[in-house]
Amino acid sequence: MKLFGTDGIRGKANRAPMTPENVLRVGMAIASVLGDEHGRHNVLIGKDTRLSGYLIESALTAGICSMGMNVTLVGPIPTPGIAFLTRALRLDAGVAISASHNSFEDNGIKIFAPSGFKLSDQIEKDIEGMVLDQAFPSKRPSGANIGKAFRLDDAAGRYIEYIKSSIPRGGDLVGLKIVVDVANGAAYKITPTLLRELGAEVVVINDDPDGVNINLNCGSLHLEQLGQKVREVGAHVGVAHDGDADRTLFVDDKGMEIDGDLVMAALAADMQSEGTLRGNCVVATVMSNLGFEKYLSGLGISLIRTRVGDRYVVAEMIKGNYNLGGEQSGHIIFFDYNTTGDGPITALQLLYLMSKKGRLLSELTADIALYPQVLINVKVVKGKNYKDYPDILKVIESSVNQLGEKGRVLVRPSGTEPKVRVMVEGEEYELTRTIADEIAGVIRKRIGVRE
Repeated sequence: MKLFGTDGIRGKANRAPMTPENVLRVGMAIASVLGDEHGRHNVLIGKDTRLSGYLIESALTAGICSMGMNVTLVGPIPTPGIAFLTRALRLDAGVAISASHNSFEDNGIKIFAPSGFKLSDQIEKDIEGMVLDQAFPSKRPSGANIGKAFRLDDAAGRYIEYIKSSIPRGGDLVGLKIVVDVANGAAYKITPTLLRELGAEVVVINDDPDGVNINLNCGSLHLEQLGQKVREVGAHVGVAHDGDADRTLFVDDKGMEIDGDLVMAALAADMQSEGTLRGNCVVATVMSNLGFEKYLSGLGISLIRTRVGDRYVVAEMIKGNYNLGGEQSGHIIFFDYNTTGDGPITALQLLYLMSKKGRLLSELTADIALYPQVLINVKVVKGKNYKDYPDILKVIESSVNQLGEKGRVLVRPSGTEPKVRVMVEGEEYELTRTIADEIAGVIRKRIGVRE
């Protein structure tokens, strides 16, 4: 597809495909496809804190209303909150305006079906076909048939109360001191309010969004500041979201990173002991660590791997009726509570586990030994495929043979950016680093962007 990538439509704001003219047509196509299919007449639109959110929101609203459907606006709210509200309010669709962890210059559109799940590939193709069809629309309503836009003022409160319902009645976080890095993004009010209402002592950083500082050296991609603050104030744990808060990573009391694999491992072990882990199985991607897989295996829990992308994890979870899955990057999916990666719910689930067990996060994850893993992102010329270059393939093959059963090599193009991601995992860090550098070097030499 030309517009949709692995996670909706994304690009530089005010540049194709994220121009107001194009976004207007996306809105018109959403109304045409989803309005006809489901017969209801309202689309919810939320956003993160990017400056361009105003532009995209206005263009989408105009496009949807121009085709006779109404719009419910909720302002800044985490992407998973949009999935929840779309389902709870029984609307035709939900749209999240966000480029997730990207810098403020980018923006994007993620679309949720009435079920709260992301759209199927076929519906995305139908929407894209209309956007690219210069004859569309052949007709549009007028007069009293034009849509209206409404604002839902209590959207954040509804979402917070729903998140609370994911732990037992009477459960709380009293006694925990928590540092929260909200990345100057969509959860800048949601998560601190949630945790304080549950009795935690909360220290918040990067909670002053100005439209351009979202994800800027902060949040789940930059945990150094969070770790430093945890140590400085003597907190029990640190929590970090990305810009749209569909992912969460942590640091423990020592300031050490706790990634998505460790989060899933700790939660899977607890769910198994409680008898709530459906299928005795966790779904993750090919990026998840071998050490994570071995830990689960030791508990008698199976791991199913998918392609990178939470939509593929979700598809496998639906197929097997599993209720826990996610990505190393912090997209954790709890089907018992939401249909997509939910940062605030992930935070609450792990924090409540700490409270319930009376143990620090460093203690809960102490028995999980992860392999050294090196990830290098190589910027490449757009449209170039590393698989077309025999010398690149030869280096990759040689690396795989060198590691044998003591490690893994994964090379894949990014689904959202012109980059090739190189991941190497092995028992010895130095060898792992050397192999990753060699593969990245040949890719950079052959198809890399010259800075």
